[in-house]
Amino acid sequence: MKGIVVSGVGLLAILGMVVGFTRDGSEPREVSEDQYHVLMEQCRYADTSARQAECRAAVKEGYRVGKVADPTLDCRTYVGVTVCGELTLSDAEQKCVRHSVDEGLPYRRAEVECYVAA
Repeated sequence: MKGIVVSGVGLLAILGMVVGFTRDGSEPREVSEDQYHVLMEQCRYADTSARQAECRAAVKEGYRVGKVADPTLDCRTYVGVTVCGELTLSDAEQKCVRHSVDEGLPYRRAEVECYVAA
């Protein structure tokens, strides 16, 4: 019986890789090709090459190209740059956002501007 349980767990891990489940067990979010491209492109603004690689890996794990755009994906464009989803900001970027908001800039705009400016 114990061997069956262990084998079953191994099989689930293999199936997860084949079917494409994320680390938390959920399926990747389906987005349009354009949305996926934006998600991948915004990784170039991460402040280090390691964070850029982490960003791209997170997009590959968490999203897949589907047939239609996901209307619930939070995409916004400021200063000519479009970003989608939640941005992972460095400490310096978070400080920039707080300062910009204190100066009167809306949070969402400050978030994008500080992310691409770093």
